[in-house]
Amino acid sequence: MDPITQLSQSLGEGLKGLHQQVTTAESCTGGGIGEAITRIAGSSAWFEAGYITYSNAQKTAQLGVAPELFARVGAVSREVVEAMALGAAERSGARFAVAVSGIAGPEGGTPGKPVGTVWLAWADGGQVVSQRQQFAGDRDEVRRQTVKAALEGLIRLVAGEISTQG
Repeated sequence: MDPITQLSQSLGEGLKGLHQQVTTAESCTGGGIGEAITRIAGSSAWFEAGYITYSNAQKTAQLGVAPELFARVGAVSREVVEAMALGAAERSGARFAVAVSGIAGPEGGTPGKPVGTVWLAWADGGQVVSQRQQFAGDRDEVRRQTVKAALEGLIRLVAGEISTQG
Protein backbone atom coordinates (compact mmCIF):
# COMPACT_ATOMS: atom_id res chain seq x y z
CA MET A 1 0.00 0.00 0.00
CA ASP A 2 1.42 3.38 -0.94
CA PRO A 3 2.10 5.97 1.81
CA ILE A 4 -0.81 8.29 0.93
CA THR A 5 -3.29 5.41 1.02
CA GLN A 6 -1.83 4.33 4.38
CA LEU A 7 -2.31 7.86 5.72
CA SER A 8 -5.91 7.88 4.50
CA GLN A 9 -6.54 4.55 6.21
CA SER A 10 -5.05 5.86 9.47
CA LEU A 11 -7.19 8.98 9.24
CA GLY A 12 -10.30 6.88 8.74
CA GLU A 13 -9.51 4.73 11.75
CA GLY A 14 -9.11 7.82 13.92
CA LEU A 15 -12.31 9.41 12.68
CA LYS A 16 -14.30 6.18 13.07
CA GLY A 17 -13.04 5.90 16.65
CA LEU A 18 -14.41 9.37 17.39
CA HIS A 19 -17.58 8.90 15.30
CA GLN A 20 -16.69 12.13 13.46
CA GLN A 21 -16.40 13.29 9.87
CA VAL A 22 -13.95 15.33 7.82
CA THR A 23 -14.32 17.67 4.87
CA THR A 24 -11.75 19.06 2.44
CA ALA A 25 -11.39 22.46 0.76
CA GLU A 26 -8.84 22.21 -2.03
CA SER A 27 -7.29 24.55 -4.52
CA CYS A 28 -3.82 23.52 -5.74
CA THR A 29 -4.47 19.80 -5.17
CA GLY A 30 -7.61 19.84 -7.34
CA GLY A 31 -9.40 17.16 -5.29
CA GLY A 32 -6.36 15.00 -4.58
CA ILE A 33 -6.98 14.92 -0.83
CA GLY A 34 -10.58 13.83 -1.30
CA GLU A 35 -9.49 11.24 -3.87
CA ALA A 36 -6.93 9.83 -1.41
CA ILE A 37 -9.53 9.64 1.36
CA THR A 38 -12.10 7.89 -0.83
CA ARG A 39 -9.60 5.18 -1.80
CA ILE A 40 -10.55 3.63 1.53
CA ALA A 41 -13.57 1.34 1.47
CA GLY A 42 -16.20 2.60 3.87
CA SER A 43 -14.92 6.18 3.82
CA SER A 44 -18.51 7.39 3.35
CA ALA A 45 -18.89 6.86 7.10
CA TRP A 46 -16.29 9.53 7.88
CA PHE A 47 -15.81 11.69 4.76
CA GLU A 48 -18.59 14.26 4.51
CA ALA A 49 -17.73 16.45 1.50
CA GLY A 50 -14.95 17.77 -0.67
CA TYR A 51 -14.86 21.27 -2.13
CA ILE A 52 -12.60 21.95 -5.12
CA THR A 53 -12.42 25.73 -5.26
CA TYR A 54 -9.73 26.52 -7.76
CA SER A 55 -10.89 30.06 -8.53
CA ASN A 56 -11.19 32.88 -6.03
CA ALA A 57 -14.82 33.32 -7.09
CA GLN A 58 -15.57 29.73 -6.04
CA LYS A 59 -13.68 30.11 -2.77
CA THR A 60 -16.16 32.90 -2.05
CA ALA A 61 -19.27 31.21 -3.49
CA GLN A 62 -18.75 27.74 -2.02
CA LEU A 63 -16.83 28.48 1.17
CA GLY A 64 -17.71 32.06 2.09
CA VAL A 65 -14.17 33.46 1.81
CA ALA A 66 -14.44 37.25 1.94
CA PRO A 67 -13.58 38.65 -1.53
CA GLU A 68 -11.48 41.47 -0.07
CA LEU A 69 -8.99 38.93 1.33
CA PHE A 70 -7.77 38.10 -2.17
CA ALA A 71 -6.88 41.71 -2.93
CA ARG A 72 -5.30 42.21 0.49
CA VAL A 73 -3.26 39.00 1.02
CA GLY A 74 -3.75 36.80 -2.05
CA ALA A 75 -5.26 33.35 -2.41
CA VAL A 76 -2.09 31.66 -1.17
CA SER A 77 -2.17 32.98 2.39
CA ARG A 78 -2.90 32.06 5.99
CA GLU A 79 -6.07 34.14 6.03
CA VAL A 80 -7.55 32.50 2.95
CA VAL A 81 -6.81 28.87 3.89
CA GLU A 82 -8.13 29.43 7.40
CA ALA A 83 -11.34 30.91 5.95
CA MET A 84 -11.56 27.98 3.52
CA ALA A 85 -11.23 25.39 6.30
CA LEU A 86 -13.77 27.09 8.53
CA GLY A 87 -16.17 27.61 5.63
CA ALA A 88 -15.94 23.96 4.56
CA ALA A 89 -16.59 22.74 8.10
CA GLU A 90 -19.53 25.10 8.55
CA ARG A 91 -21.15 24.27 5.21
CA SER A 92 -20.65 20.50 5.44
CA GLY A 93 -21.34 20.03 9.13
CA ALA A 94 -18.15 17.99 9.55
CA ARG A 95 -16.21 18.49 12.78
CA PHE A 96 -12.80 18.35 11.08
CA ALA A 97 -11.63 20.14 7.93
CA VAL A 98 -8.47 20.68 5.93
CA ALA A 99 -7.85 23.40 3.36
CA VAL A 100 -4.97 23.97 0.96
CA SER A 101 -3.98 26.76 -1.41
CA GLY A 102 -0.64 26.99 -3.15
CA ILE A 103 1.47 27.51 -6.21
CA ALA A 104 2.16 24.10 -7.74
CA GLY A 105 3.91 25.51 -10.82
CA PRO A 106 5.58 25.43 -13.12
CA GLU A 107 4.49 29.07 -13.40
CA GLY A 108 2.74 31.52 -11.12
CA GLY A 109 5.42 32.04 -8.52
CA THR A 110 6.68 35.42 -7.31
CA PRO A 111 9.73 36.35 -5.24
CA GLY A 112 7.55 36.47 -2.10
CA LYS A 113 5.59 33.32 -3.01
CA PRO A 114 7.77 31.08 -5.19
CA VAL A 115 6.55 27.90 -6.88
CA GLY A 116 6.09 25.26 -4.19
CA THR A 117 4.62 27.68 -1.62
CA VAL A 118 1.57 26.08 -0.02
CA TRP A 119 -0.59 27.18 2.89
CA LEU A 120 -2.48 24.46 4.77
CA ALA A 121 -5.13 24.88 7.47
CA TRP A 122 -6.83 22.35 9.72
CA ALA A 123 -10.05 23.07 11.60
CA ASP A 124 -11.70 21.35 14.54
CA GLY A 125 -15.05 22.55 15.81
CA GLY A 126 -14.69 26.15 14.67
CA GLN A 127 -11.03 26.53 15.71
CA VAL A 128 -8.23 26.54 13.16
CA VAL A 129 -4.46 26.15 12.89
CA SER A 130 -2.37 26.76 9.77
CA GLN A 131 1.15 26.52 8.39
CA ARG A 132 3.13 27.55 5.35
CA GLN A 133 5.18 24.96 3.54
CA GLN A 134 7.77 25.32 0.80
CA PHE A 135 7.80 22.13 -1.25
CA ALA A 136 10.38 21.25 -3.90
CA GLY A 137 9.92 19.47 -7.20
CA ASP A 138 7.69 19.64 -10.24
CA ARG A 139 3.94 20.25 -10.24
CA ASP A 140 3.04 16.62 -9.49
CA GLU A 141 5.56 16.42 -6.66
CA VAL A 142 4.32 19.65 -5.05
CA ARG A 143 0.74 18.41 -5.23
CA ARG A 144 1.65 14.98 -3.82
CA GLN A 145 3.60 16.52 -0.94
CA THR A 146 0.64 18.80 -0.21
CA VAL A 147 -1.79 15.86 -0.06
CA LYS A 148 0.60 14.01 2.26
CA ALA A 149 1.05 17.02 4.57
CA ALA A 150 -2.71 17.64 4.65
CA LEU A 151 -3.43 14.05 5.68
CA GLU A 152 -0.62 13.98 8.24
CA GLY A 153 -1.96 17.16 9.83
CA LEU A 154 -5.49 15.75 9.95
CA ILE A 155 -4.26 12.57 11.62
CA ARG A 156 -2.43 14.61 14.29
CA LEU A 157 -5.47 16.86 14.79
CA VAL A 158 -7.89 13.94 15.13
CA ALA A 159 -5.49 12.24 17.57
CA GLY A 160 -5.30 15.40 19.68
CA GLU A 161 -1.59 15.85 18.95
CA ILE A 162 -1.95 19.40 17.59
CA SER A 163 -4.18 22.04 19.02
CA THR A 164 -6.24 24.64 17.26
CA GLN A 165 -6.28 26.69 20.46
CA GLY A 166 -4.21 29.89 20.58
